Amino acid sequence: MASKSSGGRADLPGFFADLVRCETRLYNALNDRLRERHGIVTSQFEFLRFLRDHPGSRVADLAAEFAIGIGATSKGIDRLEKQARVIRRTNPSDRRSSLLDLTDDGLQLVEAAEATFTETLAELTAGALGGPSGLAAVQVLSELRSALEHHQIGLPTG
Repeated sequence: MASKSSGGRADLPGFFADLVRCETRLYNALNDRLRERHGIVTSQFEFLRFLRDHPGSRVADLAAEFAIGIGATSKGIDRLEKQARVIRRTNPSDRRSSLLDLTDDGLQLVEAAEATFTETLAELTAGALGGPSGLAAVQVLSELRSALEHHQIGLPTG
């Protein structure tokens, strides 16, 4: 573990290292489990889940939600479209963009994968997030994310 506090002050570089390494390890473990059981990776699952919960979204909406570039988002949607999990339809308000919806196959996949995702995440975090300090950590990260999003910090430049 990298981050320690001294004199009542948090070691911010250590906190950053811990945060990023935890995210990377969780993401990789979720990738492995989702690929093994459902033939998708975490980014695909997240796109499918977002589209299930926000039908008719645009590529730009997904890019904004996940703070990634529009090009990378579009390529990810292209792959899901080739797999017949997502369809694009013309946006009646702006013919330059498409609206995205899940196919029946995409909906079935995200429903099945969500159970695997939730079960795996609970399994991987149970020891660390089970008690009161875990609830506090969840709250702190939620507040940090909200502040960053509110101030539009960390958005991709392209």
